[in-house]
Amino acid sequence: MISDHLNQWLIEHADLLDSGHINEAELLPKLAAAEVFKIGVPTSLGGVGGEVADSVEAIAQVASQSLTAAFVFWGHRAFIEYLLQGDNPELRERLLPSLLSGEVAGATGLSNAMKYLAGIESLGIVVRRPIDDSKRLLDGVLPWATNLRKEGFVVAAAVEVENEQPLIAALPSHLAGINRSDDLDLIALRASNTASIKVENASLTDEWVISHSANTFLPRVRPAFLAMQCGMSIGLARRCLVAAKQQLGPTRSALRDDYEGVDRHLSHAGKQLQKGLSKQRFIKHPAELFAIRLTLAEVVANASQLELQASGGKAYVHNAANGFARRWREAAFIPIITPSVVQLKAELLRHQEVLFI
Repeated sequence: MISDHLNQWLIEHADLLDSGHINEAELLPKLAAAEVFKIGVPTSLGGVGGEVADSVEAIAQVASQSLTAAFVFWGHRAFIEYLLQGDNPELRERLLPSLLSGEVAGATGLSNAMKYLAGIESLGIVVRRPIDDSKRLLDGVLPWATNLRKEGFVVAAAVEVENEQPLIAALPSHLAGINRSDDLDLIALRASNTASIKVENASLTDEWVISHSANTFLPRVRPAFLAMQCGMSIGLARRCLVAAKQQLGPTRSALRDDYEGVDRHLSHAGKQLQKGLSKQRFIKHPAELFAIRLTLAEVVANASQLELQASGGKAYVHNAANGFARRWREAAFIPIITPSVVQLKAELLRHQEVLFI
């Protein structure tokens, strides 16, 4: 699904993307040139057609070589999905061409919103005061967002409005009052343009509103948000298993059953994800998607551990060519992507309590 050219570029630059020892501005145009952002976007809107499930697979293929690239891919493609499912066709028409071409970076700042939807935390951006019916002043913070490209970005955010439903807004980097921090000092994925946003007295007009009803929009878009996120886990787990299998010679044959078990769980989770998307089950049954996301996080942990055991001591020798150290750091990121493993377990427990009652 992804081109051989992009695949080879990712192989050659994966460690540089992870360490940040690369011009991070290169990544988004490289992905855009391969037209991966057009996957799952209707041809009538400039895409190549397909479904969200196709985007999941494309993200997985990128993640099998570089989780940094997949993280950026996911954030950018998720923002595109917000426009596709949003209530503002004029905004979609205005922004989509520059997003598909990679000229402007799309950032999914809705991690806070997904926590809000689950009742975990309040929204971080609020309307300080309305100027009139179509213009509002905003204040607040997005503590974590990826793909905040210094050359220009637009980030999605949920906004609390007093005595009204929260709304979903697109906040462009050129808007006065939108302040990007320095890149966060991450231990991996350092070329992902991950930073925080401080919003101070920023003026929001209706032309930048994706949806005036966050409570309706978020459940509708959550399956795509989480499913494409799952693509990162699928791709990384696949790559760890490939590396492990290459080491399963006579001295490591005791691990073969473990390998087959992890591979089987990965395959089953992927099929359940595809099935749920095709039947659109996850809108009304989000707990099923939460469970798949948890399963995939466990699969990644087991796959990376299996790669270590199969490789033995040589995995612990610093050698950029084998990529193990990078994949180990990448695997450590999977449980903390919002919604994190802890948050998902808490949400599943809440669903079980509701069913029990």
